[in-house]
Amino acid sequence: MLSLPDEFMPACESTAVPEAPGWWFAFAGSTLLVHTATGGGTVELPHGAVWPFAEQPPLRCLFLGILNGQPCHAVELAEAPPPAGLSCIGLRELWGRLDEARLGIAGQALQLIEWDRSHGFCGRCGTPTQRRADERARHCATCGLTAYPRLSPVVMVRVLREDGRILLARAPRFAPGVYSVLAGFVEAGETLEQAIHREVAEEVGIQVRNLRYFASQSWPFPHSLMIAFSADYAGGELCVDGHEIVDAGWFSAADLPGLPSPMSMAWRLIQDFVTQEH
Repeated sequence: MLSLPDEFMPACESTAVPEAPGWWFAFAGSTLLVHTATGGGTVELPHGAVWPFAEQPPLRCLFLGILNGQPCHAVELAEAPPPAGLSCIGLRELWGRLDEARLGIAGQALQLIEWDRSHGFCGRCGTPTQRRADERARHCATCGLTAYPRLSPVVMVRVLREDGRILLARAPRFAPGVYSVLAGFVEAGETLEQAIHREVAEEVGIQVRNLRYFASQSWPFPHSLMIAFSADYAGGELCVDGHEIVDAGWFSAADLPGLPSPMSMAWRLIQDFVTQEH
C-alpha cells in the first residue's frame, strides 16, 4: 500500500538537530533516486546528514517529517544521469523492492514536490508565492491567496451479484488482458455516493445499491486519494460506453481475467472478493 506509516510524524519544519542523518527522497521527474547495489533486487534510499551528491544540487528541497527519529527530505533533481551506483526508478517499479514505510513516504514526497513546483506563482495575481512555516501551504503576500497541496478524490466500487460474481471492466489504457473494478473522479458538488452511482451508470449502464465503505489509499499519480466501496447489483444490462470502458463482464472467483498491480486498491478489493468466495 502507498500510505504513510504509523511511525512517521509529518512536519513542515525540521525539529531535528542539524547533524542528524536522514533519508533523502530525491526525484528526477517522477523517478526516485535509489541505491541499487544491495543485492536481491532490493534498493535503499540515500542517507546522510546533508545532501550527499554535491555534483547534483537540488532544484528544491522540502522537509517531510520524522521516521523513527530520523528526518526525511524531499528533493527535486534535474533530469540527468544519476551518480555511480544509483538509479532513478518509478514508484510502481519499486513495489516490493523498497520497504513499505519508505515507499509510502516517497508517494507523499512526489506529490509535495509537484505541488511546490506548480504553485510557485499565485494563480490569482501572478505574484511569486512563499512557503508558510506553520502549515503545508504557499502564500501570496500581494492578494492573500493561500495554495494547499492538491488532492483529487477518486471513488472505486466493487459491484457484486447475488450469484457470487464480480463486475470487472477494461479501460483502453490498461495493459493487455487486464480488467479492474470501476473507478472515477468525484465531480464538484457531488457526494462520494452520488459519484459512484453516476460513474457506474455512465460507464456500464447498470444501477447499484447498498454501498459499503471498504478502505482508502493515497495514489501519487499524480495526486489522487482512492476511496473504495463495495456495492450490490440493483438492475440493468451491461452496456459499456466505448470510451472510458471498452469491455465489461461478470466473473466468478475461479475464472478471473488479468488483474491490476498488487500495489493498487483495486487489487485489494478483488482479492477480498476471492477470499470471501473461498
